[in-house]
Amino acid sequence: MNEPVERGVTIYDVAREAGVSPSTVSRTFSRPDRVSSATADHVHAVAERIGYRARAVRTPDLSGNQVLGLLVTDIANPYYAIITRGIQEVAIQKDYTLQLVDTLESEDRERKALRRTSGVDGLILTSPLADDRAILAAARTRPLVLVNRVMRGVPSVIIDNVGGTRTAVDHLAELGHREILFVAGPEESWTGAIRWQTLRERAAERGMAARRVGHFHATFEGGLAAAQAVRGHGHAGIIAHNDLMAIGIMRGIQKAGGQIPQDKCVIGFDNIPAAATTNPALTSVAAPLRQLGSTAAQLLLDLLAGTADSDTRIVLPSKLIVRESTTRHS
Repeated sequence: MNEPVERGVTIYDVAREAGVSPSTVSRTFSRPDRVSSATADHVHAVAERIGYRARAVRTPDLSGNQVLGLLVTDIANPYYAIITRGIQEVAIQKDYTLQLVDTLESEDRERKALRRTSGVDGLILTSPLADDRAILAAARTRPLVLVNRVMRGVPSVIIDNVGGTRTAVDHLAELGHREILFVAGPEESWTGAIRWQTLRERAAERGMAARRVGHFHATFEGGLAAAQAVRGHGHAGIIAHNDLMAIGIMRGIQKAGGQIPQDKCVIGFDNIPAAATTNPALTSVAAPLRQLGSTAAQLLLDLLAGTADSDTRIVLPSKLIVRESTTRHS
């Protein structure tokens, strides 16, 4: 997990002290033509007094258009596509345009996008891989909401990763498994770190061994690559970073002559549509993905309106959907 960093002064602090919305602070420094001279003078005076330093941002002339920025890790993953649809629905309803950047599971591309994204009123980052410093630097310049990532000083919307992981461990324990393998996704993943920590703690409480395998790409191909690594662990239950990896693991085991769930019980995360159509159908920790997106979009709009603040945390429920990829171990 990322090391803690000093939060520093953000636009939310300036907004609070100046008695204006974060969006007004953002426009004062990035689009001064869109605020009155009196407001600009007031915001600048407050910013100077509390030690805020704005980063220079070049912004194109958008002729007053309302634009929300969205960074996703991999738009080909249905997880992000469904979240994006939820964000888009709110944006359309509120007459905002959505500007999307796919960072292709690259922390470097994500960092560059955070530095270069301009001309937007606010940003939504979904499962970002960048470290806290890069995210906080972006949050200092404009309203920003995190999806499935928590850090101090930035509002966020997450699912109940802890509860979902504990339920998955309990399910495997009740099926008779004494060992759990956590097939990890990207090393920078905040959700991956939370799930692994929770898995270890819950497995210990249930008297089970817990091992982490990987890190692998959070894709079907990443799961295929992980399949070889998990085959030598007897009848250990498997919890994968996400459904795409879980499906890849099942396929890799089957291609090598193994059977699911007879040889390996497999659980994924996200409950993407494909989870119900695999053979066997995949047991998965379900998240309300569309609601995750719509809630994040509404939170960002509330930030822009000054009715939410940087301490806002919204946690949505998770639920284990049991299918044929898990069965009792005799």
